[in-house]
Amino acid sequence: MTELTLLVAIKSHCDGCQEFINADVSDLGVPVLVVSADDGISSEWHETPQPVFVSPEAFRLLDVRWPPVYVLIDPVARRVRSEGVLFGVQQVATEIGPYLNL
Repeated sequence: MTELTLLVAIKSHCDGCQEFINADVSDLGVPVLVVSADDGISSEWHETPQPVFVSPEAFRLLDVRWPPVYVLIDPVARRVRSEGVLFGVQQVATEIGPYLNL
């Protein structure tokens, strides 16, 4: 990974999470990786436009305690450029926008 990447941690029973993974995230301008600690209620994430990677271990390693959250990662500088609570695609786009043209 050599470019800015948006990591999004989601959870079940979350309207904002559902909205995000069912939205077109291409306008964000960065690759998006969505992770969850579980596979959702009744497989709610199996046929969404945005793939959801299920990894309780990732949550543990990243110390994600209260999803939904996002983290904009700069792997070259080894820094987090922006982070926050996930409410929707437009909100995230607004918050990460200033960090995309560094």
